[in-house]
Order: sequence, then structure tokens, then C-alpha cells
Amino acid sequence: MSFEKRSSARRARGQTRSARAAPRVFVDSVSDSGKEELERKQAMKILVIGLGGVTNGGKTTLAEKLKKLLPNCDTLCQDDFFKPESEVETDERGFKLYDVLDALYMDEMVKTIHNWMKSHTSSGVATEEPMDTCNSLKMTEDVYILVVEGFLLYNYEPLNELWNRRYFLTLPYEECKRRRSTRVYQPADTPGYFDGHVWPMYLKYKNEMEESASNIVYLDGTKSQEELLSYVYNDIIQELKKLREGNQQVTA
Repeated sequence: MSFEKRSSARRARGQTRSARAAPRVFVDSVSDSGKEELERKQAMKILVIGLGGVTNGGKTTLAEKLKKLLPNCDTLCQDDFFKPESEVETDERGFKLYDVLDALYMDEMVKTIHNWMKSHTSSGVATEEPMDTCNSLKMTEDVYILVVEGFLLYNYEPLNELWNRRYFLTLPYEECKRRRSTRVYQPADTPGYFDGHVWPMYLKYKNEMEESASNIVYLDGTKSQEELLSYVYNDIIQELKKLREGNQQVTA
């Protein structure tokens, strides 16, 4: 089942999924062409990209555009792992505490990423022309990419062990508040929610992230979508080149 179908169903607490069983391979019965295919699959590489940052920073839009440009690419949204409203804590002011790790099924999110790493569920089709002039499709034919987007990606240690590349979108307070005011949430933001919960939690987790995490690429969310897409796309292409060159050195 694709991530799109799973996310539309929303995840219920206690729901379990068994990981896809690895196929048994009997090498002695495989033809020459089959052996070549087996060796090609064994040489496949995966790239897990984190696209984190502030609320309304453009994470989802950027992830969707990257999926269209990069072959063998799938996306996963952290918002799909929110607990039901009844299980999210409420503080003394009546604010639902959605912008904290406890509001999310983080263990299930990690398991989902691990399952993708085992099974490579991507369709493998790029729907738009690559932005660079190199033969990107050929270069990435044996590399599978997962772009994970969310607002609390780098404050959970089991996730930090998975990233090949990490990006973090930022916005100044006024711009973030303006964008947030144009969105409709369910449940809706109550008066004072942004200043009383959303923004303070963003600053808290950002500070914690900066103290413990490294190799994070910060992106200015006020820049145009085209400029952000161009930068991140080309940066990922460079990572793919390194991954492929490293694989060639190992198999040489």
C-alpha cells in the first residue's frame, strides 16, 4: 500500500502492521540474467531525506515538488502520525498541546520508515523533467529516496539515526504568524494559541535541536518556492552522486 493510501486512512492507535517478508532467494536456480538482476538489487542504495522546520514554512509543498522531480522518490508526512484529539493533552489555558512529541505516534513513524527502507515502496517514476543537465534518471536508477517532512523531525533520537541529509525551514515570527492565520485547522486554533503554544514550542524544540544535532542545512522559508526547490534538489543530486561513487568504489 502506498503512503498516500495509508495517510488518507489515518492511523488508529493500536493498529499493527507486519513488515513485508523478505523473499527467499535460491541462487543455484537463478539464470545468468536473474543473477545480474539479483546483484543489481543488492547494490541498490537508499537515501532518507529530512525536511523539517517551522509551521507553515513550506515543507509539504517542497516535499511534493521534490517527489515529482526525483525518480524512485516517495514522501512521508509526520502529520499523519498525530494521535486522536481525545489523546492529546490540554493545558491549564485550554490549549491542546499538539506541537510536542507526545502528541505523535513517533515509534510508529520510525517503524514505517524502517519498513520503507526494507521494501522500497516508491513507484520509481519522475513526473517532471530533471532541473539539472546531467542524466539524473540514469544516475539514480539504483537509488531509492524517501523525503520525510514534519515539524519535529530532529528531536527524536531514533529518527536522527536514519537521516542521510537534513534540512530545516525557518520563518521570522511575524511571517509565520501571518501564514498560520490563513490556514484552517481541525481542531481550529483558539485565540492566543499561536503565541501561547505554537511559537514557544517551536523555539523550545529548535533550541534543543541546535544543541544536540549537527549537519543540518537551514533554509530561509521567505524565499520563493522555486529558489528553495532549486537549492534542495541540486543538493540532493550531489548527495546521490557521492552515494553512487561510493558504491562503485566498493564494488570495483
